[in-house]
Amino acid sequence: MSKQSIFIINFNLLYEILDEIKDNLPFGLIKCENEDDFIKDNDLDITNSLIISNSKQKLFLNKNLNKKNFLDFNDLPLTLNKLIELINIKLIKLKFNHQSKTFIKGYELNINSKFFSKDNLFLKLTEKEIKIILYLNKTKRKHDVLDLQKNIWHYSSDMETHTVETHIYRLRKKISSTFNDENFILSHQNGYFIQ
Repeated sequence: MSKQSIFIINFNLLYEILDEIKDNLPFGLIKCENEDDFIKDNDLDITNSLIISNSKQKLFLNKNLNKKNFLDFNDLPLTLNKLIELINIKLIKLKFNHQSKTFIKGYELNINSKFFSKDNLFLKLTEKEIKIILYLNKTKRKHDVLDLQKNIWHYSSDMETHTVETHIYRLRKKISSTFNDENFILSHQNGYFIQ
């Protein structure tokens, strides 16, 4: 999952302060001069992001946001450490909620509970199985064994192993047994993929 971001809208001083220490922050910073610029930009991925703005109502109406995406300053004044702590707590909650429902080919993947489900059927997955599904789904291309070794198992390409094939075989078998779906992870001479 990519690094979470906070959008700072119309708070130039706050942005400048956080920008000074951005290399030490676990989140990215995006500055928006005003609410209208933020609203007009349709390419922004805000589902797992935090917004700091004093015009929440205008943003609620135009960006289909909810309270989870906003940081409220209830106890002012705040120390910088307290502010960063509040931001981190809010981002952790957003990440947890975001990970609780990922939809792939009609299935729901809950990364937090490690359940894969469809039509009231549930399958418990391992951490590695979740990584395989997320990686295969991330790009709609075929991933060969060397690619999967490198990016999921972090093996060097000169190692000879059947780990990838074994894991994918077992995962496909689990999905087939639970959901009667032989086509969730497809195999091709060029590799594995989710279509």
